[in-house]
Amino acid sequence: MSVRRLAPQELQPESFAFTAENQAWAEKTIAKYPPGRQASAVIPLLMRAQEQAGGWLSEPAMRLVGDMLGMAPIRVYEVATFYTQFQLLPVGKRAHIQVCGTTPCMVRGAGDLINVCKRRIHEEPFHLSKSGDLSWEEVECAGTCVNAPMIQVWRDVYEDLTPEDLENILDAFERGETPKTGPQNGRRSSEPVTGLRVLTEASLYDGSMVGKGEGLAAALAAIAAAKAAAEAPAAEPAAAAAPPAPPKNDPAPAKPPVAEAVKAQGSADATGQAKPGADKPNGVKPS
Repeated sequence: MSVRRLAPQELQPESFAFTAENQAWAEKTIAKYPPGRQASAVIPLLMRAQEQAGGWLSEPAMRLVGDMLGMAPIRVYEVATFYTQFQLLPVGKRAHIQVCGTTPCMVRGAGDLINVCKRRIHEEPFHLSKSGDLSWEEVECAGTCVNAPMIQVWRDVYEDLTPEDLENILDAFERGETPKTGPQNGRRSSEPVTGLRVLTEASLYDGSMVGKGEGLAAALAAIAAAKAAAEAPAAEPAAAAAPPAPPKNDPAPAKPPVAEAVKAQGSADATGQAKPGADKPNGVKPS
């Protein structure tokens, strides 16, 4: 980030005071924060001071905000010089052009827009045009990448620009007019440049069907069903069911096969044959 300094003393006004309306707004904003945390309001108050002063933030305005919040001036300077949303030099009376120079805009022609600003306003950013009506700067992503390239002026954005479009916008500002905001190539928002493929019926998104049709009936039925379910007494938990008995016609489980040695012993017992060694005296083994 480049070094940001306050405007030189010769450009600073002697004093700054909020209008009655802005003073009331500032006091209401400060009251949103708990005791001892009033400094949290420093950014919104600085923004309001910048807007009142025509788009830039002077040192007397910073001091006033610091006095209102019980902050040392240096703490306010730290905030104002850190955030690039605060303009520390006077800007054009009618428009300060912020050209997005981040990658999506640059590959779509932001460099050509910057060249227009250099030719029409001033070779260097943060300088006023000869009339004092316009100024410009290059900024990082302004959040409308799908509509690149674009510029921002105060709170408005102008998208899908060509150099000719920017020329026309600058002409309008110099005449004291407010140009049409948003896409400049006929798009409504950020739909495909080849035309819409979905939501082609306006009633699907313009709100004209709110409160009408089957959708409302279905929604009301769902709400009524949910309400009835919530008001119904809770059912007693069902007892655990016993496992089902096996069918009566199930065959008996098969017996395991009998080992061959057991079969042979069974046959010997059945025929009365003596077991080998059965007629020998105790302790004498057959030879």
